[in-house]
Amino acid sequence: MAQKETEDLTRILISAALSRTVGIIAELCVADLVQAGQPQPVEHLARASKTHEPSLYRILRFMAGYGIFQETENRHFDHTPLSAALRTDATGSLRAGAQLFHQICAGWDGLDHTIQTGEPAFNKVFGAPIFDYIQAHPELGPLFDAGMTSLNSYETPTMLDAYDFSGIGVLADIGGGNGSLFSALLPRYPNMQGILFDLGHVVGRAKENLKTAGLAGRCRVIEGSFFESVPAGADAYLFRHIIHDWTDEQCIQILGNCRKVIPAHGKLLIADSVVLAGNAPSPAKDMDMVMLTFPGGQERTEAQFRSLLKASGFELKSITPTTTMISVVEGKPV
Repeated sequence: MAQKETEDLTRILISAALSRTVGIIAELCVADLVQAGQPQPVEHLARASKTHEPSLYRILRFMAGYGIFQETENRHFDHTPLSAALRTDATGSLRAGAQLFHQICAGWDGLDHTIQTGEPAFNKVFGAPIFDYIQAHPELGPLFDAGMTSLNSYETPTMLDAYDFSGIGVLADIGGGNGSLFSALLPRYPNMQGILFDLGHVVGRAKENLKTAGLAGRCRVIEGSFFESVPAGADAYLFRHIIHDWTDEQCIQILGNCRKVIPAHGKLLIADSVVLAGNAPSPAKDMDMVMLTFPGGQERTEAQFRSLLKASGFELKSITPTTTMISVVEGKPV
């Protein structure tokens, strides 16, 4: 094999350490110890983070090679845009997302099981499906909420800019989590009412967040499982980063429950990635690996969405792209 291919593949293999170091540095709050433009000596960073100085130096030097931190003179480290995004107080901070991946990253160890059986790697490693595991470990609930918000919050304004929600009197956010979407959406549409539907261990946090945002009077919070039913009474039903978590069979069950209650004029809205053809790298293909490994779902192509909606009693009406990896897939009941 030629030298370039060997070196490129070797770097790819070693880059597995990069994901782990990002999670560890986020967990230890190392980025919080550096103010941009004020390089800090590694001795200070090690003392403040209670880490082994020589090891911390080598890790930060490694990360700097990928544009995360930058080493200046005399073993000092300063921020780059990537490392600054790991600060807790950064606008759109990714720290919670990196912490979440740090807690569950062992799931990747079961990827060989996935490729042999089609079963999620997470189940093999942790002994339970990811959402069951989080429910059984309530200490992970707030971190999961914060992690999902940090990973997805940047998508919210782009989705609201790209897709016109006007004309929707009542919007149901199915699997709405902590209510962060309604906190951004309802102020834009003052005549809209909301229904947030999620599991019992989630809705308590959603109620508090909506109350804090001053939206409790405009949004009903309903407890339940979308595998059993979906609440009636909405003009549009939104599934944001929900459908990609599940297999086709599970999605048909979920969307079938939606089909039972959606009015004839209603809208089905799915906010997920749409995988494009071709060999170019894409965030959608990257996220598809996460879906394969952790919940066992998938990111889908337009053809796959069309087929999935048809099997659930819907017709694909349109796909509205955004400036991020997600698009708004709109379906109508047939």
